[in-house]
Amino acid sequence: MTTESDLDPNDFGFAEPATDQSFENALAKARDGTRLSVDDATELLATGTDADGIDPVRKEAVLELADRRRAEEVGDEITFVANLNNNVTTACNTGCLFCNFKDSAHAFEAESDVDHAGFTKPPAESRAVVEDALDLGIYEVCSVSGLHPAFALNAEHHEILEGYDDPASEVNYKPPAAYATDPGTYLEQMEAMSVGGVHLHSMTPEEAYHARRGTDWEYEAVYDRLAAAGLDSAPGTAAEILVDEVRDVICPGKIRTDDWVAAMEGAMAAGLDVTSTMMYGHVETVEHRAEHLEVIRDLQDRTGGITEFVPLSFIHRNTPLYRQGVVDSGPSRDEDELVVAVARLFLDNVDHVQASWVKSGDAHGLKLLNCGADDFMGTILSEEITKRAGGEYGEYRSFDDYVEMITAIGRVPVERSTDYRTRRRIDPDDGPHGPRLGPRADGTPMLPNGTAGGDGDPASADD
Repeated sequence: MTTESDLDPNDFGFAEPATDQSFENALAKARDGTRLSVDDATELLATGTDADGIDPVRKEAVLELADRRRAEEVGDEITFVANLNNNVTTACNTGCLFCNFKDSAHAFEAESDVDHAGFTKPPAESRAVVEDALDLGIYEVCSVSGLHPAFALNAEHHEILEGYDDPASEVNYKPPAAYATDPGTYLEQMEAMSVGGVHLHSMTPEEAYHARRGTDWEYEAVYDRLAAAGLDSAPGTAAEILVDEVRDVICPGKIRTDDWVAAMEGAMAAGLDVTSTMMYGHVETVEHRAEHLEVIRDLQDRTGGITEFVPLSFIHRNTPLYRQGVVDSGPSRDEDELVVAVARLFLDNVDHVQASWVKSGDAHGLKLLNCGADDFMGTILSEEITKRAGGEYGEYRSFDDYVEMITAIGRVPVERSTDYRTRRRIDPDDGPHGPRLGPRADGTPMLPNGTAGGDGDPASADD
């Protein structure tokens, strides 16, 4: 397994992509609406593999075509949600080299004297966080957490894991009593966060793997139990790049591509909607990005349960990959724009493509909405993962912020449910604006305008 201590920047070079296609032919196929191949997507992402760097004229041709496709398929509405992030724990031993969210699980043990800035929330604290946010009008809770060794699906799972001869090394398990704070079980956390009619969006494929480790349980059975405890949909994160030679470099301790796909299939078989993601701009090539998009499109062809694609621009500053000189930056803004655009053109069976103000800031995020994206995330209220990696674009957006930004580019602001099935167009002149789709929402602004957020302002919603 690759660890931070043995990283060598010279070990991770991939061959430059080359295809049997030309940029011009790939663009013509996209213009005609013909389903694109991996070679086509590679050419469009590279603006041609026949030359180094991104050609600005070719890039604009791709962006214009993608924006036109967006208008044809989903119109001029820009959607967003009123949501809260509630990350349960930062304790994790997986060792992903792109991540600075985690804290070594050893530091959380009751007998440890290691200082750390991490946290673990017991179920009662998670419930209190959600209850408070419901009063502000939110209706979605997104929860993605570290893989705490004491986290198990339920009491039966604890018993199975404790039965191993050496559970710490064999199945990454230590009992809750070993830790200063008991995270509870996954089912207890789901029950705690699923209160007051909120939509609970949680349990990534990696977390689902953790919730079945050491057993022969199928993913569908695990997600069935989670759904019965209150889970409403599952995030398709932990995807990074769905090409195993890339995963071997950046997250060798994580599940493989086939397991990620199996987990998503299990979630959908259990009746849950899922999202899909790609974290790009580290060691992968544009061909890897194209191959990743094909994995998602093939999965959607088989299942039809993916509601959106979320491109995640790699934030490099505080990560092991950057500290050890494997990367010197994340993706360029040109790359961000091309990933969004090619996703719109390639993923002909996924309706919605998201732009991220958390990753990109307001101005560049709005630019991405003119490159094929039609969704602009949510209010979030609390964001830890990108912030810990060095993100600098804040943790909160008000409804008034959204209305102002979206109308400034001539588009229509729309409040949506997590699954996109419920939508409310917002009249820009009927302000101040607040959520109305939440179980306790009445249109009151969630927080005073200017409380948090803005480019370069990493303020907290609690400030």
